[in-house]
Amino acid sequence: MTRVAVVTGGAQGIGKGVVQHMLGEGWRVVALDRDREAVADLAATPDDNLLVHECDVADEHEVAQAFERIDAWIGADAPGFDLLVSNAGLANPVIGPIEDASLTDWRRWQDSHVTGAFLMVRASVPRLRRRDGSSIVLVASTRALQSEAQCEGYAAAKGALCALSHALAVSLGPDIRVNAVLPGWIETGPWAKPSARQPAEHREIDRTQHPVGRVGEPRDIASAVAWLASEGAGFVTGHQLVVDGGMTRRMIYAE
Repeated sequence: MTRVAVVTGGAQGIGKGVVQHMLGEGWRVVALDRDREAVADLAATPDDNLLVHECDVADEHEVAQAFERIDAWIGADAPGFDLLVSNAGLANPVIGPIEDASLTDWRRWQDSHVTGAFLMVRASVPRLRRRDGSSIVLVASTRALQSEAQCEGYAAAKGALCALSHALAVSLGPDIRVNAVLPGWIETGPWAKPSARQPAEHREIDRTQHPVGRVGEPRDIASAVAWLASEGAGFVTGHQLVVDGGMTRRMIYAE
């Protein structure tokens, strides 16, 4: 039976890298994204193993509609799927001075990351239970562990995803494994939608602050996701995997 993955925020950035990687590994893949331009761009090259659907994962009605289409695409002969990658969420981390932040802005970060993950997980669990060895990967961030100033909304949302991952691992085991991936600095310019696409340009200092000597790419996160979904990670659940080129382990003192 061909394995099936559902990837949110899958039409650009890290999500697009995950989609491309899983297709290359022989999976059937569903890419959900709320950005119409990005969805149209990803769907422009037909692929029988790829379903691209426009969906705001923080909208309960749109999620229900998306799963109706997913079920129809997968088919009744092999119902369910094997992997949910909850990657969607507001990318800009800066909320501004906390004393000036609006409740509307705060809720935008929580809804796009946390509520979206909740709605996707809730709908996915009955379908994941139909397959042996199924798993969920929540894409958090190293910003759940360390911060720049004025990023409270984003940091809180990513921290919530880390907590959600281990809570789900306990609740859903042993049927479904749940892990979180925490990306560091990942260059997404070449994987953006056409109107925002730009080549990667990094300074020497950008590269050298990473112990591996380079800025990350979506393929780095995709490889981690693929491993967590594999039989080789069958004894791994409730884990938070940092993928950041060692940047959060480097001690930096201002001079």
